Amino acid sequence: MNEPIPGKEMFDALMDKGVIILAANVRVTPGVARGIFRAAKDLDSAVMFEIAMSECNLDYGYTGMRPCDYSDQIKEAAEQVEYDIWALHADHITLKKGTPDDVENAKRLIDAQIEAGFTSYAIDASYLYDVTQSDLKAALARNIEITTELAKYIETKMGDEPFGLEVEVGEIGKKNESGHVLTTPEEAVIFVKGLNKNGVYPQVLAIANGASHGNIYDEHGNLVEQVSIDIPQTKAVAKALRDNGLNVRIAQHGITGTPRELINTVFPKGDLIKGNVGTFWQNIVLDTYKVYQPELYKDMYAWTLQKYKPKNPGKADNEVFGKNVKYALKEYYDRIHGVDEETTASLEALAYAEARVFIKAFGSKGSASIVRDAMKK
Repeated sequence: MNEPIPGKEMFDALMDKGVIILAANVRVTPGVARGIFRAAKDLDSAVMFEIAMSECNLDYGYTGMRPCDYSDQIKEAAEQVEYDIWALHADHITLKKGTPDDVENAKRLIDAQIEAGFTSYAIDASYLYDVTQSDLKAALARNIEITTELAKYIETKMGDEPFGLEVEVGEIGKKNESGHVLTTPEEAVIFVKGLNKNGVYPQVLAIANGASHGNIYDEHGNLVEQVSIDIPQTKAVAKALRDNGLNVRIAQHGITGTPRELINTVFPKGDLIKGNVGTFWQNIVLDTYKVYQPELYKDMYAWTLQKYKPKNPGKADNEVFGKNVKYALKEYYDRIHGVDEETTASLEALAYAEARVFIKAFGSKGSASIVRDAMKK
């Protein structure tokens, strides 16, 4: 009854409805997923739960989870809350080399994700952009080729089942001597047209628009807001896609740290159809541990600094911890997933309140009914 729906159904129903879908990456799941589901149910909002290849794979990733583990935990939370309009998204199926081994590894992961019940997939071959080529078609050719191969593989394996498809044209957070490398409208159009020519029709496009994954720190190691997202460039890319008749909208990565009043008033809802929120949930879990699980927090802090401080000379302790504590999730998996009911209840309450704020800022209240009505038709 409360199984994940195809991501395609959600994206198609909400395209150009002025809605950004909350895509929550709850790599620390006890209590958090349930709180987000409760907020989605109370506000009648479509929601996605996602996890990336680096975090969750056949070797347990850095979270200590395989696709079936994450899927089981999210499905259990959906059952407990009795919520129906949600999708399970495999984020950043990443290929950094594009070698046969790279592709086969991705296919093995996709097999496991399909078996685990994932209903949406993000193929990320953005690293294969050939910077030596001045011609954009040539520069994007390898990305288009690998993305096509994997999209067709998913299609074959899914059979008649529809699925969500996100693709990536620009490497998120990439910088050069001039600052963030931004996706141009021309790049986006050439990329999507190239995929369409090959019979691949994504609903969502991830672009490089100034965002960065995870927490951001200043030169003194202080946590700072994420305000580098280039909204005019994002709008220009979205306009180019529309002007060329391409039914693709944009996924906004790297939202952790972005002031939600800016999301509410400045983010181009409709141009953006999916908003990824990941490290944010990890941050509220860790802040809660400081009070409810101080020994666990202290041990995770010490482990992270011992392992990663030598690799980050000159960096402040809190920055080293904030950027690398995610690797402690596997090390402390049993303790994290075995916290007491009081801790879990507090995390659920916090996640519920914060998810409500995101849903409001994303304009997605009432979006679940839009999806339900479209699915009935």
